[in-house]
Amino acid sequence: MERLGTTRDHRLLTAAALVSSAVLGYLGTGLAPVAALTWLAPLPVLLLAPRVRVGTALAVAFGACLLGTANSWGFQLHSHDEPMVPVGLVINLGTSLTFVATVWVFRALAVRGRTPLAAIAAPAAWTGMFYVVSIANPQGLMGTFANDQGDVPLVLQVAAVGGMWAVEFMVMFAPCTVAALLSPGVSTMVRLRTATVAVVVFVAALGFGALRLAGTGGAPQRVAAIAPDRYAWAPAVTDGLVADYVHEIENLPDGVRTVVLPEGAFGSGEAEPAVLVRPMRQAARARGVDIVLGLIQTGGRGPANLALLFPADGGDPLRYLKQHDLVSAHGHELVFSPTTRTGVEICADLDFARPSRDYGAAGSTLLAIPASDNDENGWQHNRTALLRGVENGIPVAWSDQNGTLLISDGWGRVLAQAHTGGPARFSTVTADVTGPGTTVYSRLGDWFAWLCLVVAVGGLVACLPIARRQASGAKPVERAE
Repeated sequence: MERLGTTRDHRLLTAAALVSSAVLGYLGTGLAPVAALTWLAPLPVLLLAPRVRVGTALAVAFGACLLGTANSWGFQLHSHDEPMVPVGLVINLGTSLTFVATVWVFRALAVRGRTPLAAIAAPAAWTGMFYVVSIANPQGLMGTFANDQGDVPLVLQVAAVGGMWAVEFMVMFAPCTVAALLSPGVSTMVRLRTATVAVVVFVAALGFGALRLAGTGGAPQRVAAIAPDRYAWAPAVTDGLVADYVHEIENLPDGVRTVVLPEGAFGSGEAEPAVLVRPMRQAARARGVDIVLGLIQTGGRGPANLALLFPADGGDPLRYLKQHDLVSAHGHELVFSPTTRTGVEICADLDFARPSRDYGAAGSTLLAIPASDNDENGWQHNRTALLRGVENGIPVAWSDQNGTLLISDGWGRVLAQAHTGGPARFSTVTADVTGPGTTVYSRLGDWFAWLCLVVAVGGLVACLPIARRQASGAKPVERAE
């Protein structure tokens, strides 16, 4: 193990790694991340890890990551969807422990001279662990490194092949590669091989992104999203409330084919209250526009979180029942506009790979998503939706009360957005969208996440004593930990 000099030098370097990773994590992740800093946040801890004892490295990793999550503590203390106790604590501590495990994998391989494997297995472990969380957690997953790259479409394009997991891997692969190249005891030849692999990976990923962004999709369609500037969850359906929304729809620009209203825009004991259905059918027919809106049904066997799709011909509304909900009954069916192939989802559905992937495989041309958030997390949540759009090549129209409205194309480029809470009655955004359509990910699913799990297991096997004895040409940097 490379010595750090005096005890004072050791403490200074350890403290510097802790503070710098925490600050970079604070700025590069969370509710309003600086995307470039996300790539740098793990680096100071990874650089430190092979140069100190394992306990020190893991303690610094835990502390730095936990302090980095402080960017969300204020939000969690008053959030309804993500309260500090217990959800916030689980997220913050779980993310910190995931980083600890990632640093352990990196260090264990680096100090054994397995530099190229350290650069690959550590980000694979990070990605694989989040994948396991995503399928085990009833609330799904958002707010990861992939989410933090929501304003960098060049980086996001690999999601069309490997899903968000490919983006997640890339962001952690970069600092792991730099740290591996600068690890003590690494020969020039090993550094050259590792650097070559990294360059090939990044050139391929970013080159693919550039080529994909230069492509064109099908015929564009004009879409709009409307949300109230004064938050009210599931207000009772009244003539006045419906009339306000209809007036906003009537004043949309010409050519709009789909308009989306937020989740919980209306509440009623009926599944299709006449005071809502009749005016919306008339407005849809008069403007030749599909209208998608959120309705909370409070009667019957229990609450139901619905989206009603009023087709442009003025026909009967189609009912979509939210598929991922901890309070209401769950739906299982996809709902499409009969004229535009628009698919309907609701808010937290986007925290899961499906049903977005099913819509992608079925050739949907737009995801119309009523949503509702907790104000500060509006950007983070709509970038989750944007990422699902990139995974499946589908434009997104996200109407978010108490959050941020978004319209993005199928490549993840933001075409229009607006945060609610202004002085007007409603916030409205409009844009012309298109997308490339069904992707590799739509067809093959989470293959890349499974590959990451395999690579991570391979890295763990390489740390076993028998693997160390059989490894040829790998000179350990440290014999005992």
